[in-house]
Amino acid sequence: MFFILSKTVSYIFKPLFLTVAVLVTSWFVRNERWKRKLFLIGLCMLLLFTNEFIANELTRLWEYQPTPFNEIREYEYGILLCGAAGTDLGPADRVYIRSAADRINHTVQLYKMGRIRKILVSGGSGRLLRPEDNEAKELAGLMVMMGVPAGDILQEGKSRNTHESAVEVKQMLDTLTTPDHTLLITSGYHMRRASACFAKAGWPCDHFSVDPQSHRRQFTPDVLFIPKNEPLNQWSMLWKEWMGMVAYWIAGYI
Repeated sequence: MFFILSKTVSYIFKPLFLTVAVLVTSWFVRNERWKRKLFLIGLCMLLLFTNEFIANELTRLWEYQPTPFNEIREYEYGILLCGAAGTDLGPADRVYIRSAADRINHTVQLYKMGRIRKILVSGGSGRLLRPEDNEAKELAGLMVMMGVPAGDILQEGKSRNTHESAVEVKQMLDTLTTPDHTLLITSGYHMRRASACFAKAGWPCDHFSVDPQSHRRQFTPDVLFIPKNEPLNQWSMLWKEWMGMVAYWIAGYI
């Protein structure tokens, strides 16, 4: 039940959905006073959620910034969390990693630079409609094509969310190594929740953030005042993580 709720409720409360809901409600409300209020609220919400400066500042505060490669020591295992692949975008004879390509590329780069000796890919299917998908297998195959020996890649394909990944990874690595010899790899916006899950599961480890969603602070007129599409994506990402943190806290996962 928790898994189903986590995949549905967050979509309902996304900023764009809420904004549209308020504006649509203002159209149907008969009371003129409330009609004007709701319309103004919806308009303010739209301006807020499409403002690049505000969205970027919040994202900068939330996500873990990338660590330079020269500051990373050597680890036995790099734990790569899935959530990057899409299997419903086109022909099923390839892996689609879209904007999360950094997760794969930088993990492979860490391996080839000697910063991690082996890679553990963690994640099965996080989808409600296609539970048979195995993202760990897909990403492992992709990394083999990128030159990583299959013998240096471990797969954990049972987990459906970050909490389950933490539990499954701990069980796999408990007899192989210790937390201080492992490096957690995921997107910067997801690292806060992922680190908390692994610590709660008894596997606190160092982290390496990838796929940054924020950029350097800018004060140009277009960033400060012009509504844009991209901030909506940042707000949706932040909203999902914030709701995820609350839900995981309630469930005792962090």
